[in-house]
Amino acid sequence: MSEGRSAVDPAMHELLDQVKARIDDTDVSRKRVHALLEAVLSVGRELELPQVLRRIVEAALFLGDAEYGALEVTGEDRMLSEFIPVGSDDETWAAIGAPPSGHGLLGELVRRPEPVRLSDLSAHRAARGFPPHHPPVHSFLGVPIRVRGTVFGNLYLTGKRGTADFDAEDVAVLMTLAVAAGVAIEHSRLFEQSCLRERWLASASEVTNTLLSGRPRAEVMNLILEHAHHNVAADLGLIALPVQGADRLRIALTAGQGSDRHHGEFVPLHEGYLGRAFTDAATSVSPDVAHDPRSAADTARWAGLGPAMAIPLGSGSTDPRGVLLLARDKGADAFSADSRASLEAFVRQASLAMELAERRKDAVQLALLEDRDRIARDLHDLAIQRLFATGMTLQGTLHFVTHPQAEQRLRGAVDDLDTTIKIIRSTIFGLRSPDAGNLLRHGLRSRVAQAVEAATGPLGFAPALRMEGLVESRVPVALADHVVAVLVEALSNAARYARATSVDVHLTVTADLTTLTVTDDGVGIPADAAFSGIRNMRDRAGMAGGELRIGTPPGGGTRLTWTAPSADNT
Repeated sequence: MSEGRSAVDPAMHELLDQVKARIDDTDVSRKRVHALLEAVLSVGRELELPQVLRRIVEAALFLGDAEYGALEVTGEDRMLSEFIPVGSDDETWAAIGAPPSGHGLLGELVRRPEPVRLSDLSAHRAARGFPPHHPPVHSFLGVPIRVRGTVFGNLYLTGKRGTADFDAEDVAVLMTLAVAAGVAIEHSRLFEQSCLRERWLASASEVTNTLLSGRPRAEVMNLILEHAHHNVAADLGLIALPVQGADRLRIALTAGQGSDRHHGEFVPLHEGYLGRAFTDAATSVSPDVAHDPRSAADTARWAGLGPAMAIPLGSGSTDPRGVLLLARDKGADAFSADSRASLEAFVRQASLAMELAERRKDAVQLALLEDRDRIARDLHDLAIQRLFATGMTLQGTLHFVTHPQAEQRLRGAVDDLDTTIKIIRSTIFGLRSPDAGNLLRHGLRSRVAQAVEAATGPLGFAPALRMEGLVESRVPVALADHVVAVLVEALSNAARYARATSVDVHLTVTADLTTLTVTDDGVGIPADAAFSGIRNMRDRAGMAGGELRIGTPPGGGTRLTWTAPSADNT
């Protein structure tokens, strides 16, 4: 006997002990005890809850010698939330149609979970008949299944074989199986919770690692959406972000079925389900978002959807960064309390990691600006002064030089020094803060930065920006106007049509060429597209003596390259 127990995993010991105690308290013939224990072992071997539930019904059919069996799961509203039938083929159940709704006898047993044994099922006061094509049944036996003292559902048998009715021994056997079923279901739930907890931990770890690697904010938010959408088994997921300077949200990221019709849409603050969740800065749960009173302002947006959760993005209780919404199709199971708690913990951790990464980035940026300011100060106080003194010395030496070629070379050296001083001064302007002077506030470098910052709201994320070369000194005002206009048009097109999660802006100025490159990872430009904005950018390239090229980068999306001759080449 000890060898037999050692062959059973520890999780089964408790199950077998409870079943043995139950058998000792009931009048079950010895010939059925072995079959009952075999059934208990069969149920306890499964870990996935759907397989556990079906194995319970199959074991009940065998022990009760019945034609049909079913297990119903009781929902939080005390109505049937799930129905697992066994004993009829798929064609029969397809002909029967929808499963029981919980308003007849089965609903009565949900509300009053007690063992019921009937000779004629249709004679019960709560019976409402059977749907068309339902097999004829008369005898009926039902017992409740409890998990930790709470009713999980009910186990039913109909159509006793060989005899007219189920007997008292059938009741005892089925009630004993129900005890084993409750333990097996609890074990299965613990297993599922452990697996889900592991998935959430892995998701949080990936988001944190992505943030620490310096990936763009839009990519991190997309990763948050993907993990949340998958882990809670949602049909639709989206993230809405506030539009800077406007009283509305923009749905910047979407996932799941029907996501295309939501992407890029604007949602007013203080109104609708999303807007209210953002302004209230609190989790909002709805059993039916399409008919929720909070959705009165945008009911059409949620047509076809049912259960939903909206969670503000942010580590604190106020001033959220956005709102994450997850929804399931109409008629689907509502989100459980465990799902909500796990999702909230994941969002808080991801939001905290995002804030820490941004603070770290700000600290690095501050150190960089301080270093640039020091370099600019040293260039001004040391390099320029020495070059200026050297130039003055060479100019004074010209009075003592009589050889024509020597004089020409000295004058050329003085001119080179003067040009070098101008270049260093331009570099100093670029190193210093844009607010250092009125010139920079209206210079090309500052105008490009302002255009990129203004696009953050419509895009839903901040584009990456790089500028190289003597942007202020080598780009005349007329060419700068073209560059800014082309940049604004390119960013606007990306916000309206690209459905991108990242945009990279690169401005390069050399002695010969000014090049503006805008790259996104969106859906690309259709071959037959005829946008007026593209024509305008080509026209500006022509007026500046340059050209516009549009291509596709290796990873997909669109790369727009606008070039024109710089000042020194015109």
